Amino acid sequence: MIWLTAIAGDNGKRLDAFLHERLPQYSRSRLQSWIRDQRVRVNGTTAKSSQTLKGTEEIEVEPADLPALKATAEDLPVVVLYEDSGVVAIDKPAGMVVHAGAGVHSGTVVNALLHRFSTLSGIGGDLRPGIVHRLDRFTSGVLLVAKNDAAHQSLAQQFASRTVEKIYLALVEGALEGSGRIQKPIARDPKNRARMTARLSTGRSALTDWKVIEKFGGFTLLQVRIGTGRTHQIRAHMASLGHPVAGDRLYGAKPSVRNRFFLHAHRLGFTSPATGEPVVVESPLPPELVEWKSALIQTPRER
Repeated sequence: MIWLTAIAGDNGKRLDAFLHERLPQYSRSRLQSWIRDQRVRVNGTTAKSSQTLKGTEEIEVEPADLPALKATAEDLPVVVLYEDSGVVAIDKPAGMVVHAGAGVHSGTVVNALLHRFSTLSGIGGDLRPGIVHRLDRFTSGVLLVAKNDAAHQSLAQQFASRTVEKIYLALVEGALEGSGRIQKPIARDPKNRARMTARLSTGRSALTDWKVIEKFGGFTLLQVRIGTGRTHQIRAHMASLGHPVAGDRLYGAKPSVRNRFFLHAHRLGFTSPATGEPVVVESPLPPELVEWKSALIQTPRER
């Protein structure tokens, strides 16, 4: 049983929104299902998700056991960019979720990998076999996967020690010049739990370096190198400068006819756990981003 107390600052909040703020480890849909199943009581009485709090309530939550989840193999296309006995690097398309969760149980990278490869590292559990790091659903590019536990541990150490080179290509709104570094902590946005923010003084440390590649009317194409791997790091950091990633509505970008935002994991450099040799894997811009870039009006170079 979980006991929570609403305070004055919770006045006017919906019950389900309050629970999601206090219990972010559970999805909002799962919390709503517990409310429907009468597993949530407000001052000893069951309630509806839409109930508005006054800020004085005592709330009891009786979590239901989570069903055991296990990823299953699906015959889905996988583009392999590099492979050795310990790792495989694939070219993840935009729109494909890395692993199941938040209502997505099929069509994921993991489902495709399980069909393509006989064994993957088990350190990530039955739901995330082989997964060492992730890319956002609508970010495309290089994704590294461990075939066995030893490779997984080696790669995890490389990511933790920040020795993995991670370079992205990002089209952002507005005009930028030269290069720059962003060192702002990143935290969950208290006003919208679906996004992160770099506008608070608290959060996890994050480092992003950017360099202008090309300028267009109203947009700038950047090469972005990240020294950390925080959730939505590039998206939150660029938005904090007032230059959100093009098409990224969640972070304030203007509406776009494209069904994705312009962020691509272009290059990943690491040491192969199998050979001990350095490996650099690159993914070219996918056709939809090449088309997007080609449709922009290039800014003439200064003489």
